[in-house]
Amino acid sequence: MQIKHSIKRNNWAAQNNSGMLMRYILELGKSSSLFIGKFLSLVLFASGFLVACSEKGDVERPIPSYDGLNAMGKDAFRFEANEIQQHIYRLAKADNDTLVADARTRRYYKDGGNLLWIDRFGVDERADSVLAYLNEVEGMGFSKRVFGVKQIERDLQRLRTLDVDTGVKNVNRVAARLEYNLTKAFLRYTAGQHYGFTNPSQIFNRLDVREKDSVRTTYRVLFDVPIKRASKDFYTMALRKVYNDSVALFLREVQPQNALYAQLIKYFKGKTLSSADRVRMLCNLERSRWRQNDYPQNHRKYVIVNVPSFHLDAVDGDSVLNMRMACGTLETKTPLLNSCFIRMDVNPQWIIPRSIIKKEVVGHAGNPDYFSKRRYFILHRPSGKRVDPAMVSAGMLLNSEYFVVQEGGEGNSLGRIVFRFNNNFSIFIHDTSSKWAFDRDNRGVSHGCIRVQKPFELAVFLLGNKDKTLIDKIHYSMQADLTKPKDDEAPKPKLDPQRLVNSVKVNPHIPLFIAYYTVYPDNKGKMYTYDDIYGYDKVLYGYLRHFAL
Repeated sequence: MQIKHSIKRNNWAAQNNSGMLMRYILELGKSSSLFIGKFLSLVLFASGFLVACSEKGDVERPIPSYDGLNAMGKDAFRFEANEIQQHIYRLAKADNDTLVADARTRRYYKDGGNLLWIDRFGVDERADSVLAYLNEVEGMGFSKRVFGVKQIERDLQRLRTLDVDTGVKNVNRVAARLEYNLTKAFLRYTAGQHYGFTNPSQIFNRLDVREKDSVRTTYRVLFDVPIKRASKDFYTMALRKVYNDSVALFLREVQPQNALYAQLIKYFKGKTLSSADRVRMLCNLERSRWRQNDYPQNHRKYVIVNVPSFHLDAVDGDSVLNMRMACGTLETKTPLLNSCFIRMDVNPQWIIPRSIIKKEVVGHAGNPDYFSKRRYFILHRPSGKRVDPAMVSAGMLLNSEYFVVQEGGEGNSLGRIVFRFNNNFSIFIHDTSSKWAFDRDNRGVSHGCIRVQKPFELAVFLLGNKDKTLIDKIHYSMQADLTKPKDDEAPKPKLDPQRLVNSVKVNPHIPLFIAYYTVYPDNKGKMYTYDDIYGYDKVLYGYLRHFAL
């Protein structure tokens, strides 16, 4: 049901007392000046009483003089329903702003929506509640002009002090402008605070080109975190909140649910910010508005990888296992996602992704030394048989029926253990044979996977049951030499098969958050700033700068 059919309190022609009362105002031209002055004195007195104490505290309102009330008989002070609606329609038609909230505002009034903020008592404390929140937006780096605060305050003051006249101060023009701007600002603020003022999926998933030809362009998915967006139902509900006089409560309810938002607001409050700090503030506050299906704060035990920090934190209550990590390069960025660890594989084989085969392997087709040195083998998928590298062509390597696989054990690119979680990118968190990466400041070195500095410690962390026998098996398996000795090598120590383990389930599953914050607290609440390694702040600010101070 559309809101214009469900909201009837402000219907100018309603068959009830409020409708009859409004008709007296609408037909002022048929009444005498003296009656109008006395009648509106009562209405204005009731209105003044209602707004004298706002939801945010006492508000003093100037009281119009008797002469001002008596002057209500003039044409400039007559409320005309049709004229107000015509002014609103013109405002909606001339409004070219592009936010979804703006489109919803236009549609509501173009479809003949009833007045929401102005009724037979004038404009009550609902408008004051909205202004109280809008006057705080500078504390989050936004300009009040984005919400039209000055115009709303000016028009509200004009109606409440009878500071109206002919022309641009005509009472119907002022009432229409106030009504339209209040709705637009209210929807902008509530939708933005509850869901974010930007859509990260649209912004980041059309950033890096994967392939491009004369027919189409495909992009890499860089943001795969499930988030909620403001729906049509949300805007309908927001308008009903105005009608039901639940504005103040609703404004509190729509504040960001991520606990990080309040921490960031507190961190930036009262600081003199450089231009770089202001960009960081805007971007990270916006990230903390995006309404995810899950947050780290919802769990006692979880793992978070904050990409710009090049660190992984495994959190269990007040205990935190911290380690360095290496992630994707600027060209092969690690995607942002939420998931859960489901298992860990010890001494895994690595099935080389097609993208890497195209760039690095295909040029070595038919060269058995290249494959032998890296412990690669070629597997024919339908038969399950290995293929002699000397007999493999470039076309075979690019054919989906053939896999290029690296043997497990020492020297494997995944290291000695890989931590698996469901995702759409075939990426993992894993050990690495390239330990040198952890000595670098900028550790963007991988094809998208995350390499960790303390793989064994992370494996123990993920175990639900800290069984000492199982922990010993994991440790032994990660140290065991699985390679076959060459002809000229001495025999290797015999392996104990009873102590080898291949795969361990993570039960219960442990939540994983791969995030991107350039300002983020440690487990004690101390804030740290990080370089914008992927340039995401710059991209996001391109959208937020229109809101900035």
